[in-house]
Amino acid sequence: IYIFIFLRWQALWWMYFLFMWSKTHGQTRYSIPEELKRGFVVGNLAKDLGLGLSDIFDRKLRVDSEAGTQFFTVDAAKGDLVVNDRIDREALCGQSSSCLLPLQVVTENPLQLHRIEVEIKDINDNSPVFLTEERALKIAESTATGTRFPLEAAQDLDVGSNSLKSYTLSKDDCFSLRIKELPGNRKVPELVLEKPLDREKQSVHQLLLTALDGGNPVKSGTRKIIVTVLDNNDNVPLFKKPSYNVTVPENSVAGSVVVRVEATDADEGVNAEVEYAFAEHTAPSLLSIFHLQPDTGEISIVGPLNFENNAIHNLDITAKDKGVPQMEGHCRVQVSVIDINDNAPEIVLTSNPNPVREDAPRGTVVALIRARDLDSGDNAKVTLKLPAGSPFSLKPSFSNNYALITSSTLDREISSQYNVEITATDSGSPPLSSKKTIPVSITDVNDNPPVFSQSSYNVYLKENGVPGSILYSVSASDLDSGENAKISYSILDSKVQDVSVSSYVYINSDNGSIYSMHSFDYEKLKVFQIQVQAKDQGSPSLSSNTTVHVFILDQNDNAPSVIYPSSAALGSLSHQRMPRSAKAGHLVTKVTAVDADSGHNAWISYKLAEATDASLFTVNQFTGEVRTKRAVYEQDESSQRLLIEIRDDGQPVQSSTVTVSILLEDGLHEPILDLEQKVAEPSRKNGRIALYLILSLASVSVLSLVTFVILAVKCIRSSSSSSSCCMRRSDCDDYKNPNRNLQIQLNTDGPIKYVEVLGGDMMSQSQSFRSCMSPMSEYSDFTLIKPSSTTDFKEVISVLDASLPDSTWTFESQQLETFPFPDPGSAAQWTPGRGRDPEEGGCGGFAFIYLGSPLRRLNSAIPYRKN
Repeated sequence: IYIFIFLRWQALWWMYFLFMWSKTHGQTRYSIPEELKRGFVVGNLAKDLGLGLSDIFDRKLRVDSEAGTQFFTVDAAKGDLVVNDRIDREALCGQSSSCLLPLQVVTENPLQLHRIEVEIKDINDNSPVFLTEERALKIAESTATGTRFPLEAAQDLDVGSNSLKSYTLSKDDCFSLRIKELPGNRKVPELVLEKPLDREKQSVHQLLLTALDGGNPVKSGTRKIIVTVLDNNDNVPLFKKPSYNVTVPENSVAGSVVVRVEATDADEGVNAEVEYAFAEHTAPSLLSIFHLQPDTGEISIVGPLNFENNAIHNLDITAKDKGVPQMEGHCRVQVSVIDINDNAPEIVLTSNPNPVREDAPRGTVVALIRARDLDSGDNAKVTLKLPAGSPFSLKPSFSNNYALITSSTLDREISSQYNVEITATDSGSPPLSSKKTIPVSITDVNDNPPVFSQSSYNVYLKENGVPGSILYSVSASDLDSGENAKISYSILDSKVQDVSVSSYVYINSDNGSIYSMHSFDYEKLKVFQIQVQAKDQGSPSLSSNTTVHVFILDQNDNAPSVIYPSSAALGSLSHQRMPRSAKAGHLVTKVTAVDADSGHNAWISYKLAEATDASLFTVNQFTGEVRTKRAVYEQDESSQRLLIEIRDDGQPVQSSTVTVSILLEDGLHEPILDLEQKVAEPSRKNGRIALYLILSLASVSVLSLVTFVILAVKCIRSSSSSSSCCMRRSDCDDYKNPNRNLQIQLNTDGPIKYVEVLGGDMMSQSQSFRSCMSPMSEYSDFTLIKPSSTTDFKEVISVLDASLPDSTWTFESQQLETFPFPDPGSAAQWTPGRGRDPEEGGCGGFAFIYLGSPLRRLNSAIPYRKN
């Protein structure tokens, strides 16, 4: 066995290395044996077609098989045509002596079609096979010598020298073997009676029939033949013809009679009555198509005929008499099927249609197609046709292959896609046709820049965020397609506080997501702008820009800072003195603190956390004033220690503490009555400063109020005038409202009193000016936001804090920026104006004034005129 296997593979390798390729009529042909291993090299396809190795990638060389299965592929590195799948010649070509596998090699840029053929050589990989393993024959002992008995022929799927060649019969004195040649190079074995049979000597003969092929090594198949010797029955039925040849159309209906076979028996009576039947080895597929009437010998059709599957059917018929022993005769019927036009032509895409530029010249190849028809003769001749007016046409190449090309100019603006309908019609009678629609996309040149979904973006970001977190995602779209529509995002270089914006953020060039490079501090940076550019990949590329406004939202990340007592560090001790004669409500001292945060996070409250005698002192929650709750008793300790906690209103709450030591003295004759006396006591110089500051603040307040009133009156009266403080007419309409009123009212909010100036509806928000005064002290804290251009998104807040008995004044200013807050609870809620000069067609800025201690919430803003 091992020797046979070795010899087989040696022959296979020999056939492979001796295979040849040739070019016939402009086509390349290769010859290879079947059953090659995957990866075997058939030939250098690129070299044979005159292509370079670079063309394999640049022109996207590929191989398509008309058989459907991709038996071959191209090695892109070497240009070799290699085996990609198992090739079984018998499955592809059956018993055909020649097996050609047509391949279509498609290259693009430009689109071309090359046709090659691969001849599949047969190897001896199939043994002869009998349909049944055993055959029983009944022969009368009176049968004359020389009588022949047809036997079933073996089947070998191989062809040529590897096909079935001969039969052998085991040795028997009474029987021999003869081979009968039939049309089509078919060999049928026949059992020949050589000597008279003697039932008394041997009633059963067991024979072995062996079928041999011509391969190397030889393969074989066997079948047992059991001959039973019967008593005499003189004559066997004889057919009028040893073989019948008939033709039937493919569309014959069930019940149609194909032929009637007839056999006669020379005996008389029952021995002369004949019954017909199919031979025992008749295939089930034939039995499903044909029916044999046992009494009359009529063969009729019971199943569909298909010329494309099998054009010829061979039927073996037996005629048996009813004698004892039973005798039988044999004949063969060959049924040839006539093809009719029962298959519509089919259109097959050899290559998928390529998108076509609208400026493509005439004759540009769009797709490669092939027409085929399973019928034969004229029924298989196919013509293709396109509808009239189509901007495409068909250019024939060879063997029912066509190229779909452009025949006129294309315009994407008129139609971005064509559905090309191709009609295939055969030449049968009547003709059959089919249609196939091929979609062809028309690509545009790069004539559309990317467009952002918004002209500008507002991003609100909490301070102290995690570095690397996403801020926002901008998106842009491009009306073009393909590479022209691929967009990359970038940030244009600009400065933020004299530092490149790329130091703050970076952007994902693929999806437009903007990320922070570090956390932001609201107290240092409140707003900045990012210029984002979207650029497509067209040639030349087009781009567009958008602005992203990033607003930093305050978080409660700063604890209140004590500014008075100025000598007291956080948590340290501050010494104060008071007379024992002080009455209830006596102002001992005042603790002042500020919070670097804003809004609710900067609202400060004071609380007496610990005290030597809690019944003696109280701390005002809002002002921080420390006053006596009752008169001082003789038994009260001379040294009182107070721990005051200062808390803000943020989440989470931030707090700080200050310790105040109060010494009760009997000899102190100048009690601290109030803040005014404390301020005037140290020196005239400090008193003058305080007076100047108060007068300045009062003047600014009066001037601002007068300006607001004049502005409101002027806007109402100038409703018909073209000159306006607004840059757009729609903005001016807000000042033309006759129902707009200006109200001044005094409000009281717990310990805080404030004056509020209310205007009409502007930008869907009420405008107000609020002045907050503390009734507990004649000296209040003022916060003034000076009007400035909101184009820079900045304002200046000046914080003034009046000092207490030591006449120390503390002044702190910080830069703030105006912008809309989304949270209604924020410290400032407004929509900023343009801040341009009204005389230049712009809008005025906004003025804000904070008054009171602690800082109160700002309701809204009032526009002012620059003049």
